[in-house]
Amino acid sequence: MGEKSAVWVGSKAGVAVTGFLNGSLQKATGPHPDVQWWYAWFIQHLALPNAKVFSYMVAYGEILVGLALIMGAFTTVALLAGMMMNFNYLFAGTVSSNPVFILEQLVLLWAGSAALYYGLDRMILPVIRNYLKYGNLKSSTQNA
Repeated sequence: MGEKSAVWVGSKAGVAVTGFLNGSLQKATGPHPDVQWWYAWFIQHLALPNAKVFSYMVAYGEILVGLALIMGAFTTVALLAGMMMNFNYLFAGTVSSNPVFILEQLVLLWAGSAALYYGLDRMILPVIRNYLKYGNLKSSTQNA
């Protein structure tokens, strides 16, 4: 792992998230705040006290969402998780490319059936459906 990743995971986990969240809190004041009061409350009372946990969640969440989308596995869940992350960046007062990502995620949700044909979802989802329909496969074969 590189030097930059050390502030997200490992011995210095939480350093980057703490800096980002403190910057967001500065945007929660003034006549036209970029960060709404309710999100500032969330940052102060939940995110900052658990910055190390949030640091791991952001780092591994982004990796898992990216891998799931590349492989076409659990595509809908990955898109919704990615949207949740992008909305949190927007709520924290950061615009950047997040609106574009949200738009792309909405388009992919709309065209989600393509993942059922081209991605791993084509193999994974039937297994999950059968499991949910029949329960434990081992016990259902024993009853037959």
